[in-house]
Amino acid sequence: MIWLEGKISLYEIAKVLKKRTLLIISCLLAMVTITWAISYFFITPQYDANAQILINHKVAQDQQLSTQDIQTNLQLINTYTVIIKSPVILSIVIERLKLNTTSELLMEKIAMTSEQNSQVVNISVKDISQKKAVSIANMTSEVFQEKISELMNVDNVTILSPATEKNKKKPILPNIPLNLAIATFFGLIVGVSISLLIEFLDTTVKTEQDVQDIMDFPLLGLISPISTKKV
Repeated sequence: MIWLEGKISLYEIAKVLKKRTLLIISCLLAMVTITWAISYFFITPQYDANAQILINHKVAQDQQLSTQDIQTNLQLINTYTVIIKSPVILSIVIERLKLNTTSELLMEKIAMTSEQNSQVVNISVKDISQKKAVSIANMTSEVFQEKISELMNVDNVTILSPATEKNKKKPILPNIPLNLAIATFFGLIVGVSISLLIEFLDTTVKTEQDVQDIMDFPLLGLISPISTKKV
């Protein structure tokens, strides 16, 4: 029993955990094994591809880009990120790549990011095929560069870095090492919780100290085990 005078004894808890070491390890291994099996066999691997575009007005050689021009470009980035993921752009991407999907589904695969006060926008695409992800990222940036002049009457988009297909690139999902680390943590928590719950629910008296804790009286004596063997 680990309940002593209404308070939990840390020493008794340590004894319980030591006694239930096998149970704790079993829970941990079970959680890790299940997580590894799900990550390896049931989760479809996904790859990503990244293309970068630069939002920048083209100026003549004898002109300099002013601070106001840069601020205008930065303010347009939020608008551009919405346009890139709009059906106006994605429907053309689907048509040119002959994709068997819709603009809404393709939109879920595309993410737009940019650093603070940066005119560079990163187009990130996730797909179960690395080659397909690269094609979508590059086609999206190309179509956007073509159509932005028609949509907003500006010509300030440059493809800075197209997406490339890397050999033997690891999928971004599932992240098996991270999943196993999380499973180890939760397996340990589950094992410890079950061990303490079993001990709390066990109300049987096992030792002299248990008797003293329950009765709240000092022990006056002990009866030694009586042998049943005939002398």
